[in-house]
Amino acid sequence: MIGKTIRFCLENKLIVSLFVLFVIVWGVIVAPFDWEIASLPRDPVPVDAIPDIGENQQIVFTKWSGRSPQDVEDQVTYPMTVALLGTPGVKTIRSYSYFGYSSIYVIFKDDIDFYWSRSRILEKLSSLPPGTLPPEVSPALGPDATAWTGVLVHP
Repeated sequence: MIGKTIRFCLENKLIVSLFVLFVIVWGVIVAPFDWEIASLPRDPVPVDAIPDIGENQQIVFTKWSGRSPQDVEDQVTYPMTVALLGTPGVKTIRSYSYFGYSSIYVIFKDDIDFYWSRSRILEKLSSLPPGTLPPEVSPALGPDATAWTGVLVHP
């Protein structure tokens, strides 16, 4: 296969030269630079300097100092996860319990607006029935960011 391709290129230099010229001109037309070439139509490829490849997620942090991960899981993480499951547009929910902390990652479908999903989580958190969480616990929505920063926010 490779031998046939090399033989074709050596025997048909005009076709190969025209193909290379076509690729170069096409590359100049779609290049994402601000070149002004009068005789060529320009259709630059849009380039995002910092692409947003993270999922549409909202993070809920809860601090309950001095408690074991099992206590945090049973009395904070699980009840809040169950309460957030009914949020419209939710794809999945991931929750983690640490010593004195709970973090819940609510991941929404891609077609859901970021700020709309944020307001739905705030509505769910504000409408938790009394007695769902221990009295000294107050959940807080994570920072206004699209990707996980890896830093716990202490409410």
